[in-house]
Amino acid sequence: MNGLTRIAVLSAFDSWYVRDLRRAAGNKYEIHALSFSSISSHVGNCVSATNQDGEHVSLDQFDATIVRSMPPGSTEEIIFRMDALGTHHRNGGVVINSPRSLEAAIDKYLSLQRMAEAEIPIPRTIACQTVEQAMDAFHDLGRRTVVKPLFGGEGRGITFVDDDDIALRVFKTLSQMNLVIYLQEFIPHEGFDLRVLVVGDHTFCIKRENKDDWRTNISRGATAVPVTPPNSTIELAVKAARTLDVDIAGVDILVAPSDQPVVIEVNAVPGWMALSKTLEFDIARTVLEYCSQVARTAHTSSLSDDKYESPSPTVTE
Repeated sequence: MNGLTRIAVLSAFDSWYVRDLRRAAGNKYEIHALSFSSISSHVGNCVSATNQDGEHVSLDQFDATIVRSMPPGSTEEIIFRMDALGTHHRNGGVVINSPRSLEAAIDKYLSLQRMAEAEIPIPRTIACQTVEQAMDAFHDLGRRTVVKPLFGGEGRGITFVDDDDIALRVFKTLSQMNLVIYLQEFIPHEGFDLRVLVVGDHTFCIKRENKDDWRTNISRGATAVPVTPPNSTIELAVKAARTLDVDIAGVDILVAPSDQPVVIEVNAVPGWMALSKTLEFDIARTVLEYCSQVARTAHTSSLSDDKYESPSPTVTE
């Protein structure tokens, strides 16, 4: 690698994150926004996507590709996009986060199952497909549950249910839509959670509070304040990210009444706007430096014909 590090960002062209990365790029990086929904692949050859000038460019032109959005689409479209990214990655392209880790983190059932196997504390969770199973699960979880879509983020589609009649209506609706019914026990909390952002070997943390809604997403009106949690909580977040092989991860943690931190989910396409503003830290620069580090490692490995592996994140003070 010589000269500027060229980084593709799969994102909406007008995204705040594209602007922030370009601001942080200075004279060391070139940032090119590409449309995720325009990805195409010449089988046996390259994977390409369209830039904001309407040009279809190969991902091979870039030192690294950052996945900054996961636009909706049909089952076929979503599977193809991940397969195409996987093809680019297997052929030596640097994709952050890797397609395999994206698939694991985006699927709430799969991600929590892997964390449970790694003995990471998570809420009691039941996924099922029939109304009868869902009603049994509702009672097993204490009749105070959070019903979530299997895929999705930012608090969209999440419902708190503590009434049998409402639970029955919710489950029937989901069943009629041929959706998996995914329930979690409601963990009482004092109106806040922790968001730990893991970027390679760096960690950043804020406390998100919402006095008007049990959901603590910033997009739902929560406010953020800096916080320094116990190192054990940071280690837990890093372990969750490692378990899913996610290099850049947003880990959401609730502190249960027993003072036990519980991992709610791991976001493999995490935002950092609130973190940057709250902590007054240039996280975009950290993201770029990490991507450059991974690209250099991949380039060196390719020269020696060794298989590239992403550097493992470690906890920093």
